[in-house]
Amino acid sequence: MKRVTKAILIAVAGVAVLAVIAGGYLWYSMGQPLYEPGMVRAARNLRAPLKPPAQPADEQFWQMEEDIRLCHFSAGAGRNVLVIHGGPGYPYAKPWTGLESLTQSYQFHYYDQRGSGQSTRPIVTFTSQNYYENLTTLDRTLGLGAQIADIERIRQILGDDELILVGHSFGGFLAALYAAEFPEHVDALVLAAPADMLVMPPPSGGLFEQVRERLPEDMQAEYDAYLKRYLDFQSIFGKSEADLTALNEAFSRYYQAALPAAAFPAGGRAGGWMVQAMYFSMGQRHDYRAALKAVTAPVLVVHGAGDLQPETASRMYAEVFPNARFEVIANATHFPFEEQPTAFETIVGEFLASLR
Repeated sequence: MKRVTKAILIAVAGVAVLAVIAGGYLWYSMGQPLYEPGMVRAARNLRAPLKPPAQPADEQFWQMEEDIRLCHFSAGAGRNVLVIHGGPGYPYAKPWTGLESLTQSYQFHYYDQRGSGQSTRPIVTFTSQNYYENLTTLDRTLGLGAQIADIERIRQILGDDELILVGHSFGGFLAALYAAEFPEHVDALVLAAPADMLVMPPPSGGLFEQVRERLPEDMQAEYDAYLKRYLDFQSIFGKSEADLTALNEAFSRYYQAALPAAAFPAGGRAGGWMVQAMYFSMGQRHDYRAALKAVTAPVLVVHGAGDLQPETASRMYAEVFPNARFEVIANATHFPFEEQPTAFETIVGEFLASLR
């Protein structure tokens, strides 16, 4: 009788575990975002306070949390400007060419977001079988809220009450969300080809579809197989940081094939878990536009005329912010600061000068 009871208890426990796993995955598959604007300001779902800890003696790093350091470098002298890289998870290895002439008046700070480049990668593997527990741990450690909180900590480290933010691609999306969280701490925003992620699903169809449309026909089947692996969230927690870094870096091959005219900037090592954390944070359905309407700081949105991302996607940002200016740079794709640096620095320089 005891053996039967024990067997029943084991079976019930097994069913319970499966239910937790299935429940967590079902929750994600419904597409609900884990991040909502206002969460960071309210210090919800954060691992550590918004006030940064004591800074290390090694000036190459900023300390965000006890176990999280961000690698950074700067160019220029003058007023601080924080440059937020895109990807997600593709940091820069050198300063932008399109900001070089402005370095006499501004100090541009570049950093590797947590979980990418030379910054801390706090998660190697997951050992838990609880899907929802892993999902929320990943989001809290590397998701949108964690990245936005880091921007606020950097602002405090730099000692600026109001910060100028320059965001590229996914970094433009992050900069916009930071401004929505802390509008009183933003003096101005420059958004270069900001990612089409304010609304999900994106009205333009999204980056994955845009890449496929421009791929050579002989690469499309291979790309479809790659996307199947890339978007396999059901078995995601069986992977490692190294697995995901390799998977994320592989996307650049297809992107470059779809946009051969682009001048890709030199980059650092791609993110692993942090990239997938972004997808969990955003979910498959959200609309963050209403949160941006409270941002009164001036905003410059720059779009490359030959970008894969349609002009309407970049214009969405300019239409939502109440004090925005929109500029299109000819003969440029997704990297106007490298492809047309003179035009880029002229537009940005005039915009920044107008803040004085």
